[in-house]
Amino acid sequence: MVALRYLLPHRKGGVAALIAVISFLCFLLGVAILIIVMSVMNGFRVELQSKILGFSGHIIVTPSQTPLNDFEAVTERIGKVPGVKLAVPFVEGQVLVSSPFSASGGLVHGMKLEDIQKMPGLASNIKDGKLDGNFDQGQGVIIGTRLAQSLGLQIGDGITLISPKGDVTALGTTPRIKVYPVVATFEVGMSDIDSAFVIMPLQESQAYFNRDGDVTGIEVYVDDPDHVQAIGEEIEKAAGRPVTLTDWRQRNAAFFTALQVERNVMFMILMMLVLMASLGVVSSMAMLVQSKQTDIAIMRTMGATSGAMMRIFLITGMSIGIIGTTCGLVVGLVFCRYIENIQEFISWISNTQLFNSEIYFLSRLPAKTDPTEVIVVVITTLVLCFLATLYPSWRAARLDPVEALRGA
Repeated sequence: MVALRYLLPHRKGGVAALIAVISFLCFLLGVAILIIVMSVMNGFRVELQSKILGFSGHIIVTPSQTPLNDFEAVTERIGKVPGVKLAVPFVEGQVLVSSPFSASGGLVHGMKLEDIQKMPGLASNIKDGKLDGNFDQGQGVIIGTRLAQSLGLQIGDGITLISPKGDVTALGTTPRIKVYPVVATFEVGMSDIDSAFVIMPLQESQAYFNRDGDVTGIEVYVDDPDHVQAIGEEIEKAAGRPVTLTDWRQRNAAFFTALQVERNVMFMILMMLVLMASLGVVSSMAMLVQSKQTDIAIMRTMGATSGAMMRIFLITGMSIGIIGTTCGLVVGLVFCRYIENIQEFISWISNTQLFNSEIYFLSRLPAKTDPTEVIVVVITTLVLCFLATLYPSWRAARLDPVEALRGA
């Protein structure tokens, strides 16, 4: 009851009350922003990882000494390894893609139709057009929606592919130029994939890049992408020939490491806001103790113990932290739940594009709240608040009633 009375604004403690309100707002904003930022960073990592792993293999098997002419037999053996879901031979090469309206760089990925239909990140993301049995006969290509938009192409239009590695003549190597009809478009959700990839039939890609019956490598999809290292040895043995294995962590190590470093740095920076709130609690509680010296002395002479006085001010200070942390938790979780709607509303109000997919690689703003991280944020905030209230509460408990009444 006494702690609640001290929390309410009072005539002699206007400055202390103001500092307490500021501390409450700092706790609220600190916790809310921490939860929002951590959730968005987690969302980026999870979304990018799922897009990357859904479109490209978890392990890439490439030949190390001789061309992969026996890719069909090697693919069959790798596909039988326990823990392997799918093994896909592919041909890859860079090209210049153009249309009557524009041109840009592209990456050709040659695969069989049956493999495309089994790939988790491609078959389920076909937007326009359809895949039929004529695809393997070299009757067309599949391109990303962003590439189609940038080139001004629709289903049935022709896309021109230009490769510098063409036919060798007496005058040197001439570029290979060929036009393919667009039979379908896909949208994975990653800007760099949707704006650059061209899916071509495997046999046609072998002919286009002058590959005499061999492939660039084999993409392997496994049941547990987080434990690719354990299954890598079995895949290497099953290949039965000299190969080099590269898993998704190695291919994207710099990218995911940068995300993790940025996430940790943001956590430490935002915790400074919570620390500032804790310092505000120290100031407001110290001023409260100073203004309540007479009350403390009277309660002590009436029989209140030092422990009781310490508990009063501990409850007062912790109430600021608990209320601020609870409000920040609610605000943060609600913001993460409706973050896409909030982003669209702000973009509409300000008439600007806050989340540019060309910059952030994703078509939508992701947010994934980790319960463990939320608990860590809440506990850390409450611990800091508790530590901030210890010294003022200890001073109140050690106050001499005689000296306090004499000073009054």
